[in-house]
Amino acid sequence: MLSYINRRLLMLIPVLIGISVVVFLVMHLAPGDPAVILAGPTASASDIAAIRAKLGLDDPVWVQYWRFAKGILKGDLGVSVQSDEPVAEMVKTRFPNTLALAVAAMVVASLLGLSAGIVSAVKKGSLFDSISMLIALLGISLPSFWIGLMLMLAFSVRLRWLPVAGYSGQWWTLAGIKQLVLPSLTLGIGTAALIARITRSSILEIMQQDYIRTARAKGLGQLPTVGKHVLRNALVPVVTVMGLNFGGLLGGTVVTESVFAINGVGRMMVRAITSRDFPVVQGAVFMVATTFVLINLFVDLTYALLDPRIRYD
Repeated sequence: MLSYINRRLLMLIPVLIGISVVVFLVMHLAPGDPAVILAGPTASASDIAAIRAKLGLDDPVWVQYWRFAKGILKGDLGVSVQSDEPVAEMVKTRFPNTLALAVAAMVVASLLGLSAGIVSAVKKGSLFDSISMLIALLGISLPSFWIGLMLMLAFSVRLRWLPVAGYSGQWWTLAGIKQLVLPSLTLGIGTAALIARITRSSILEIMQQDYIRTARAKGLGQLPTVGKHVLRNALVPVVTVMGLNFGGLLGGTVVTESVFAINGVGRMMVRAITSRDFPVVQGAVFMVATTFVLINLFVDLTYALLDPRIRYD
């Protein structure tokens, strides 16, 4: 297992290099000049040229990338063009809020999706099965910003149970949990619907296996059969979907953070892209991508815990 982890960690190096190259090139090939935006509409050509020279935008692209890559190795993500703040500090301040929202959304998605999927599979063809799969289809289809606005209207404006927007960053307090409820539901409902459908189909497939029929023939009840033999084997594809969708949740916080006015990385990236703030976008995307890659490594390792037939040498 340890040798496998070491190999996977070494494989992360070319992956992260590729991510940094793609992020850097996409930002620099996109139209727009941060020097022009920073100088303002009344600036002269000489003022714009001075700003470009100060920011190093006159250097060749490969020189700019090498400067960016060297900074990453030192933990330096550059300085914001707009605010002149270190990008590392900006990301450090906002990333915990984004991570807390994504984790809360995944908890919501896992609880709702697994519960609905297991019950639907056990009660295949029942009214609950039909209704839950219909709700799951709606959850996948409806846009997250609309779900967020409807939840806000129902639970904040009408019932006044939960705060409308904002997040203090203190998820361990009751106030912080209340502030995370609506955003996590908004972000997690779509993933919950997908997990429910995958869980149902995976359980139904496992229940057709010969060893399940043998267990039932020996008189083992439905609940012990599902809990002991079916669920553990059925969770392997579900965990894969959960790991892949966690990256989607990290990226999907852009809309949710904007709707609920959460000071996270996603909201920061929207403002940075609008103002062509290259260092902020590059640093934020690199941080999110690195987190996603590490989460997928963790998901691969959980396979061996769920299925004893899987071994990493």
